[in-house]
Amino acid sequence: MSSPASGPVVAAPARVITAEDRTRARRAVVASSIGNALEWFDIIVYSSFAVVISALFFEPAGSRGGQATGILLTFGTFAVSYLIRPLGAMVLGSYADRHGRKGALTLTIMLMMVGTLIMACAPTTAVMGPAAALVILVARLIQGFSAGGEFGTATAFLIENAPDKKAYYGSWQVATQGVAMFLASVFGFTLNTFLSHDALYSWGWRVPFFFGLLIGPIGLYIRLKMEETPDFHQARGNLAKSPLRATLIQASPRWLTCAAVVGLASVSVYLILFMPTYAVRNLHLPSYAGYLGGIISGIVTLIGAPLAGKLADRIGPVRVMMTAAVIAVAVAYPLFAILVASPSVAMLTGVQVVLGVLMALYFAPLPALLSDMFPTNIRTTGMSISYNVGVTLFGGFAPLILAWLVTSTGSLMAPSYYYIVIALISLAGLVVMRRTFGKR
Repeated sequence: MSSPASGPVVAAPARVITAEDRTRARRAVVASSIGNALEWFDIIVYSSFAVVISALFFEPAGSRGGQATGILLTFGTFAVSYLIRPLGAMVLGSYADRHGRKGALTLTIMLMMVGTLIMACAPTTAVMGPAAALVILVARLIQGFSAGGEFGTATAFLIENAPDKKAYYGSWQVATQGVAMFLASVFGFTLNTFLSHDALYSWGWRVPFFFGLLIGPIGLYIRLKMEETPDFHQARGNLAKSPLRATLIQASPRWLTCAAVVGLASVSVYLILFMPTYAVRNLHLPSYAGYLGGIISGIVTLIGAPLAGKLADRIGPVRVMMTAAVIAVAVAYPLFAILVASPSVAMLTGVQVVLGVLMALYFAPLPALLSDMFPTNIRTTGMSISYNVGVTLFGGFAPLILAWLVTSTGSLMAPSYYYIVIALISLAGLVVMRRTFGKR
């Protein structure tokens, strides 16, 4: 029985969602996703052509025994670019929380275009000598810095423009990764199948990077035409003086937990990207083998991510992601055991498709979950730092760690062990989110 003074509780009227709200949300999906697609297209192309890039930039001239070293250096350069991601997250995320999402998004896509251009035009070791490897390193560092601010800023922009169904709208960040995976794998399959070895190593590998440059100006134009988010406009009177300090010190339990949760999403992507190298060098399958699975995984991710986002809006992101993590732990070892015992193009494709389904199921609700962990005035900084620390620790070094594990241990099962360990870490992070922060 309520006290007389309290009176009846009156629910606040539900906000009416207008056609203008829906239109703004759809435009935000395009503006956010196109930069995300460019970032991932560049990453996937680099990983897919790792064997070619290794031979042209990292293997000792005239050395036949330097292939393993070249692969490690190729993925090592890839990994080093991830060390700068947290710096990009701090600089660009803080800028977005102080000055707005739109300006930060414009800057990130311009930096991405510069990095992709350098990759497309990079002179090889045969032309420039050992310094050619430094050119690749510079390109990867620029990409890493810009990518550090891309996810958090784009996700904040997307979620803050969504009137409802935030997990669904946020899932398009993941769906566009499927588009990037599909396009990059199509390029890989087509170029490896129809070009001669000399043509592929001479100019063919550059084609997808030049294609990526076509995406950039379109994304830049769209982002310049977008308005700032309603949430940021409302928060202008309550902006943090130092979003970086507020995030690192006051919100440290939140971003550390988020970083752990990011682990499985990240390693799922990079394990799929590692497959073309794994197929050729370790399973001795044709060079096109890993690309077929990448094509299908891209389609699965494009279709599956929005469906997983809708499911997360109904039952909660944590529930969906915990289910995916448990399944990942259960199936990883059997999948790789079957693949190693009977390596074939069909089996490899099947493994990649299963990984793609699990990635879509786990990754799709993640943007909305991370966004909900931070208030508007530190949202971009919080998401950027947590996401990029997680990606750097668990994903960016994954191709290098996987290549090293397989080479040093001689066990072709090594990728499954790494995948299981990261899945357990992320599962623990989700438990903390549920029990400590009340996320469902």
